[in-house]
Amino acid sequence: MQSPAKGQDMNAPDNHAPATQADGVVDWLTNGTRDERFIDNIFTQMCIRLQQAGIPVKRATLHILINHPQWLGARMMWSNGMREAEIALVDYDVRERSEYIGSAANEIHDGATEVRERLEQDPSLGRKHALYDEMRANGLTDYVAWPLHHTLGKRHLVTFATDRPGGFDEGHIAGLRKLLPVLALVSEIRVKNRLARTLLETYVGSHAGELILAGATRRGTGTTVRAAIMICDLRDFTKISDNWPRDDVIDLLNDYFDAMSEPIARHGGEILKFIGDGLLAIFPLHEPNACANLLRAVAEARQAMAALNERNNATSRAPLNYGIGVHVGDVMYGNIGSSSRLDFTVIGPAVNMASRLEALTKQLGRNVLLSRAFAELVEREFELEHVGKHEVRGFSDPIELFAFQG
Repeated sequence: MQSPAKGQDMNAPDNHAPATQADGVVDWLTNGTRDERFIDNIFTQMCIRLQQAGIPVKRATLHILINHPQWLGARMMWSNGMREAEIALVDYDVRERSEYIGSAANEIHDGATEVRERLEQDPSLGRKHALYDEMRANGLTDYVAWPLHHTLGKRHLVTFATDRPGGFDEGHIAGLRKLLPVLALVSEIRVKNRLARTLLETYVGSHAGELILAGATRRGTGTTVRAAIMICDLRDFTKISDNWPRDDVIDLLNDYFDAMSEPIARHGGEILKFIGDGLLAIFPLHEPNACANLLRAVAEARQAMAALNERNNATSRAPLNYGIGVHVGDVMYGNIGSSSRLDFTVIGPAVNMASRLEALTKQLGRNVLLSRAFAELVEREFELEHVGKHEVRGFSDPIELFAFQG
């Protein structure tokens, strides 16, 4: 076993490095990957090209920290004969589990600049980890891992293994090391592009994110969209936030938004924003069955909230209640805000109507209120309860309303 090197940075470029078997692969990484958007495709092609260059890579992995709301990172694994890398998402708890503790990733994270394990030697003399046992069982003879340095101190990980008798020779290692600076640059560009997309999807929604990435960033620009609009609000949240511990309030909100949001996304809706304890979502009518899908999402959200209240009851928490207002109409969908801070959202009388209906749910004792305009589009498919005409603040004429029980 060779201990992790603590000295020279293996990712530092050496302009005077001698020629290696990997030089053609380095040139391809530098000049031949401009049109490839995804790092997993580049990684797969890189491994195949290394084999063609005479470097006997049998297995390789690329571990990237992605800082997704749900995932710490992603692992791309390639092995001999694969045309696509396998991608596995890694959750935030991984560093507490045996698969991480004592692994090469653990050593690199703790500061090692190289981890090398000669798998042909007596296992009792080597590192103790299930991964090394697995690689030995698969006939691998040598394994090396290096950090991959991105800007601002971000460290990722790349590993290579071979089944060549005697393991990698010095020329193979020199070639692989020569790849590292270029692979770091190529991967950072793709990772940051994906991170930008992920952050936009997380904070403004997938459709709005696509529009922003496509250049829809000028203030005041937008389009008119006909959509079903849904506004949901949690009841008695002020009392809850005043009386519950802060962390409990955050957990409650996250559970509530999960119960509401996941059905919306599953049925093709887009959540444009969370507003305190409420949310605004649209189902554009150019999508087939948009209005019916909205009610299907509401029905599933109702079931999810019932299950959440059962769990809360088991921990002596009061049940949560909510109100949902639904309307359909034309909305302006685009950029609104100050010269330096924009919000990609929808505005218009149809949004105001949905908001007013949500406010009426408490007064009328219904969880879900629908306008006549919306109800006409779904009444043949869903059973609705007519609750009469009611005054709606901001609108001159009474509005005919329907309740949906799901």
